[in-house]
Amino acid sequence: LSLHDALPIWLSFLFKNLYSKLYNTLDKLLLCGIIKIKNRTGGDSMKRSTYSLILMDDVVAAIDLLAEEQGTSRSNYINQILAEHVQCITPEQRMQRLFSCLSRQMNASLRVQEQGSDAMLSILGAVQYKYRPTIRYRVELLRDLRKEEIGQLQISCRTQSQTLLQAMDCFFQFWVKLECAYYPESACGQGLYQIQNGRMKQALLRHGVSEEEDLGNAVGNYICMLHAVLQSYFTGLQQQLPAPILYHTLEQQYRSIQKNWTRTL
Repeated sequence: LSLHDALPIWLSFLFKNLYSKLYNTLDKLLLCGIIKIKNRTGGDSMKRSTYSLILMDDVVAAIDLLAEEQGTSRSNYINQILAEHVQCITPEQRMQRLFSCLSRQMNASLRVQEQGSDAMLSILGAVQYKYRPTIRYRVELLRDLRKEEIGQLQISCRTQSQTLLQAMDCFFQFWVKLECAYYPESACGQGLYQIQNGRMKQALLRHGVSEEEDLGNAVGNYICMLHAVLQSYFTGLQQQLPAPILYHTLEQQYRSIQKNWTRTL
């Protein structure tokens, strides 16, 4: 093998050894009581506190390498390892479960974009319109997914065209009217949204859904529905359909999608 071909194999072997040694070291530290974990009853499990740990330099070096590979901090990576060891589900793991299910709901017209944050996911979708503008759906989750409001969905279009931005605003206002009329318990129906300069931001509510997987499916289905109606909106604009006919067509599409989807979001 050439050096170029062998390097990835060598790095993979190195990280596996470091990961194994790190877990063995943590096992010993837990057994010896150098790292102590208190059993808590009640209280806020999302709370974080500062603790003093005595760790070997080699262990910290291995942690830093693996944390950098995962795109996270030293403290957060140690927290994840210990949580896995004692079978405690972290907020980051809950977010990953939600995002994993959300990503699987995306169709061919939507593309998931990797983010450098456990709490954020962006989805890009093109629409058939002048210059093929890209629509960005950005999901930002709150750390505690047990509350009624679990985060926010932001929808935007990267463009300098005032005509396009005004068209986006018109669509968002129409979308809010649909939500208020057909699903008043939604975030838009409750007034938990903002529309400004071609962007819309709305709250994400759980509506009694408890499992992260179900929440991910619900958010994913909602984004797919919104993007499908948005695509039809721009198609109608290109065809220069009269506004009453266009909005009636979009409303019929919205109702049809709702019939085929048991909505929870």
